[in-house]
Amino acid sequence: MTGRDNELWLQSWRDHRTDFHQQSPNQLLTRFWPSLELVPESRVFVPLCGKSLDMIWLAKQGHDVIGVELSPIAVRAFFRENRLLPTRRQLGKFTLWQHDRISILCGDYFSLTLEDLGRIDTVYDRAALTALPEDIRKHYVSHLRKIVPVTATVFLLTTEDADETDTDSQAFGVSEEVTALYADDFEVHLSHVESIFEVDPETPNQPAERTEYKVYRLAAKTGSE
Repeated sequence: MTGRDNELWLQSWRDHRTDFHQQSPNQLLTRFWPSLELVPESRVFVPLCGKSLDMIWLAKQGHDVIGVELSPIAVRAFFRENRLLPTRRQLGKFTLWQHDRISILCGDYFSLTLEDLGRIDTVYDRAALTALPEDIRKHYVSHLRKIVPVTATVFLLTTEDADETDTDSQAFGVSEEVTALYADDFEVHLSHVESIFEVDPETPNQPAERTEYKVYRLAAKTGSE
């Protein structure tokens, strides 16, 4: 992200503008993660993790979890609110917080290297991609390919505004953006779609709009570099 984007993210945590934080593990995660059939010791990377409780759930499945988060306020809150006592040490450009199976690198995602992360079996992205400005998302995916092994799979959850006039194959299907961002390097599989009509709390008098919650499984293409 740009320096301005980073500052906006940091300011949102300082101002407690964190409505995106879920108060329990994501239901699509708990429902569809077992279908990956990972061994318990698999190492899971959670980019732009905030203070997500999904990391607690993943660790309880026996996984080693490593997240990256820009805001030290978010990292500190994660461990405090879950009553965990982490160790801290400097690791290059990052501060590494650790407790048992959970590690969080506090710093800029775009400064991460393959060496910083080490072995990664699966990437869990609940809101990292969609939280970024649209003009940054291609850079996010490009950087992800550089810092995780080619063998790593991606478990991607997206929230997409549905086009009510769309009646072709894109409706309830793989979004054009996901195809554009990932299809060159990954086989993109849409595992599940939930279509829900929701009222925007900021405009409660407006008609409900359809939102699609999607579960993607991405596997690197054979021979992809």
